Amino acid sequence: MADDMDSRWGQAVAPIAEVDEGERLFMLRIFNWMALGVAFTGALSLFIASSPAALAFASSFYFVGFLAILGLGLFAPKIVATRSLSAAQATFWIYAGLWGVVLGPILSIYLAMDPSLVVRAFFITAGTFAGVSLYGYTTKRDLTRIGTFAAMMTWGILLALIVNIFLGSVGLSLILSIAVVGLFSAITAWEVQELRDSYRSMAARGGDEALAVRVSILGALQLYGSFVVLFIHILNILAIMRR
Repeated sequence: MADDMDSRWGQAVAPIAEVDEGERLFMLRIFNWMALGVAFTGALSLFIASSPAALAFASSFYFVGFLAILGLGLFAPKIVATRSLSAAQATFWIYAGLWGVVLGPILSIYLAMDPSLVVRAFFITAGTFAGVSLYGYTTKRDLTRIGTFAAMMTWGILLALIVNIFLGSVGLSLILSIAVVGLFSAITAWEVQELRDSYRSMAARGGDEALAVRVSILGALQLYGSFVVLFIHILNILAIMRR
């Protein structure tokens, strides 16, 4: 009797263990891709910031690169969903490269001001990102409404940031950066929860390894974008507070 119960218990637990291991590998793949993207962007942006010729090119390309980032961010889900794995990977690296070109001129300003600001901003961003990602992954609370509201608010903040380019208000810049950090912290937690639930949904339908890989690349691209935006605005907050 006891042996029968142990056997039935083992049969019930085995699929759960398989799903948990698959989920762990899925999320690990996402964060590995994201980390590689951040490293590539960091290396490229630092090279541009230290090279006068590359900096001159990146500065002239700045607004075009920013628009390209927005466009690719909007079309990336469709590319990843309908194209090959190679297309999904290429999309990710192009996105990371564009951010590297855009970040180069920004980092050159802060490095000239105080190199320690960049280092501090990176570690604060990494800590913030890790904390909100862990919350998004472990919480039982449905973050869909919070994430959707934050994503909608982002467009209003983006418009205000563009307007402030012409106004040049330091006070408004600080307020907007604080708002962006709050919004993208919420968005990051929501994205991690969505990715976790996406895997569980795929696993419940029997799983599709090719689809899971493409979804993981798309998830890495989304989280990577949130990380970079957090970094830029945490860096701006530190620089303003230093004055």
